Amino acid sequence: MSGKITGKLWKWKWRIVLVMVVIWFIQALPDPLFDTQYCTVMYSAENRLLGAVISADEQWRFPERTDVPEKFSKALTCFEDKHFYDHCGVYLPSVARAAFQNISSSQRVSGASTITMQVIRMSRNNPPRNIGEKIIEMILALRLEASHSKEEILCYYASHAPFGSNVVGLDAAAWRYFGRTPEELSWAESATLAVLPNAPSLIFPGRNQERLLTKRNRLLDKLHAAGFIDEHDLSLAKVEPLPGQPHALPQDASHLLHTSIMRYGQGKRYASTIKSEIQKQVNQAVERHISSTRWDEIHNAAAIVIEVSTGNVLAYVGNTSDPSNSHGNQVDIVQAPRSTGSILKPFLYAAMLDDGLMLPNTLYPDIPLQYEAFAPKNFSEEYDGAVPASEALSRSLNVPSVVMLRDYSYTRFYHLLQRMGFSQLNQPSDHYGLSIILGGAEASLWDIGRIYASMARTLNDWTNLNGAYDPDRWNTGQWIRTDVQLPEKKSQSPPFFSAGSIWSTYEALLRVNRPDEETGWENFANSRRIAWKTGTSFGNRDAWAVGTTPEYVVAVWVGNHDGIGRPSLTGARSAAPLMFDIFRQLGNTGWFATPYDDMAKVAVCSESGMKPGSACNHVDSMFVPSQGIHTQTCTYHSLLHLSDDGRYQVSREGSEEYGINPRCWFSLPAVQAHYYRKGHPGYKDPPPFAPGCEPHGQIPIGLIYPKSDLRILISRGFDGEYIPAVLEAAHTRPDAKLFWHIDDQFAGQTSGTHKLSVLPESGRHKLT
Repeated sequence: MSGKITGKLWKWKWRIVLVMVVIWFIQALPDPLFDTQYCTVMYSAENRLLGAVISADEQWRFPERTDVPEKFSKALTCFEDKHFYDHCGVYLPSVARAAFQNISSSQRVSGASTITMQVIRMSRNNPPRNIGEKIIEMILALRLEASHSKEEILCYYASHAPFGSNVVGLDAAAWRYFGRTPEELSWAESATLAVLPNAPSLIFPGRNQERLLTKRNRLLDKLHAAGFIDEHDLSLAKVEPLPGQPHALPQDASHLLHTSIMRYGQGKRYASTIKSEIQKQVNQAVERHISSTRWDEIHNAAAIVIEVSTGNVLAYVGNTSDPSNSHGNQVDIVQAPRSTGSILKPFLYAAMLDDGLMLPNTLYPDIPLQYEAFAPKNFSEEYDGAVPASEALSRSLNVPSVVMLRDYSYTRFYHLLQRMGFSQLNQPSDHYGLSIILGGAEASLWDIGRIYASMARTLNDWTNLNGAYDPDRWNTGQWIRTDVQLPEKKSQSPPFFSAGSIWSTYEALLRVNRPDEETGWENFANSRRIAWKTGTSFGNRDAWAVGTTPEYVVAVWVGNHDGIGRPSLTGARSAAPLMFDIFRQLGNTGWFATPYDDMAKVAVCSESGMKPGSACNHVDSMFVPSQGIHTQTCTYHSLLHLSDDGRYQVSREGSEEYGINPRCWFSLPAVQAHYYRKGHPGYKDPPPFAPGCEPHGQIPIGLIYPKSDLRILISRGFDGEYIPAVLEAAHTRPDAKLFWHIDDQFAGQTSGTHKLSVLPESGRHKLT
């Protein structure tokens, strides 16, 4: 009885042991198999290496491959394990042969490691070679074969095999020794890399060339004997030179690579949207441009090229290259918040058109203005009195833009920019105020480029979708490859701006004065049409230029990373030439289709740019965004009653003495007229009123400086004496005389140009 029980217990013990062995066998392999650190690498859209950062353990070890090129696979198996596809991880004839040879000679003469066993050995960090370790390798090799395909095992080998020095893996070896991808290697190059892991500490390119050549050629003979290469290929392969010293890895997009590491993590293989040839051209353009500005102490520049249809970044240059990094060249300016200058003005223009607040050529004041402590000035410090909105945009005039923002509401514009995707607006709207349109806020080149591209994409989608929009495609922008989102008909409402408003904005931006070398571009039938805008921040610290076509957006920043300004640092002089240089590399493109179905043909007063009123006598017609039909009628024309000789305005009471002749007249307020007539010799002020016909309440005088409740600071000159303040006014009649009083005391008389120098006492004063 006891014997039977004992036998049953032994059977159960062996079953338990067998189950435990099976469980151990199943779980024997660690997950992941290789617990190691990898380089961070980035590839272009064409799978060209753009750059790499060495791993934390100072090894050039690229992330694991998912396939192995055919030439290297055949060379490797032919050299290391010709029975690789026939065994299950351990090749017993080789084990028996090696055991016999090693025992006979009392030393290690040959090994029996298959490729699978070598993978296991590498995953265990190459422990000392002994019988016990060899048995473990065999067991784990069987386990690896049971759970992985032959192709996966080859990928493990190709990713982790040592190739000499600190080069690990096929990818790193191909780039370090031959300067190209493993897929592009020749038979000779593949054979060279196949023999290197066999003795990486002894044989690697640059040393022991004769032994390396012998091993390579012997392998080529085996490949020929196996029928993989013919006699002609064999002879050509044998005359190929061996690699010399390792190549430096490409650094064509170093800033983008480091930005990707900070944003998405290290030790990864990034498949980017960058087009390698465009990237190289933009790199060269940036370096070429900055070499011409360094003499003026302008040392940094950044540029991106975005494909409008997809939002893919085709080129990304975060900064100029300088090995010494003496000017902060490692800073990725594309992502850095910088003062925007005037680069946001097109969004305000499009928003006002879209809301029916103006027409493209509506006149806006261009005169000296004061809003409490904020006194906007044009870059030229000159004024035109009144300018059409489209001209104010194309010339980037500051004063009309501030007036437009005042009418639109800076709080409303601030929230619009936030919703559009400007992520650096992190202060309340009152912090920026009206200055937000002139550079009072910060934005990154990345946000600016993406949002300009979103505008162009919205217009293209409207055409492609037959009058509809895809709101999900707004603010699309990426440098990591993803599935391209094709436009789908989703909404009749635009995400932010209608197609008509965007097209009208681009038409205004076509008329921006180009840099000197681009002058006369519109005279060439095949010239590229680019809607573009520049920006210059306060103190000449940042120069911007953004250009848009139906295919591309090019966004450029030029300046100094530390914010030091330079007098010559302006958008037009410093950034625009680089932008146009990049566009020249991209080639000619077409132009946006006119979205007639999203526009209305309206009558327009040719002088005010507004819808004509009853007194407008010069009327044109033009296509405007649909909301333009709701805009205000002309406020600049009025019906005047003139004397028969046209010298006076008359009232009904004076009509018997002077006669009465109705005339339509275009007139501006006094201060606007003062500046307007300088650039418009044909402008005529309304005639004065005849004696006895003066209306009550009309003031023909406009005060230019100072405005009401303005605080004036009196400064001292170099001689220590106070410098007088200069008061300025305008009158509708050029021949008028003005009499100035301060605190009801006569201060002076002016005629023609009405300027008066005064030096009042400290305190509050009344100017009459």
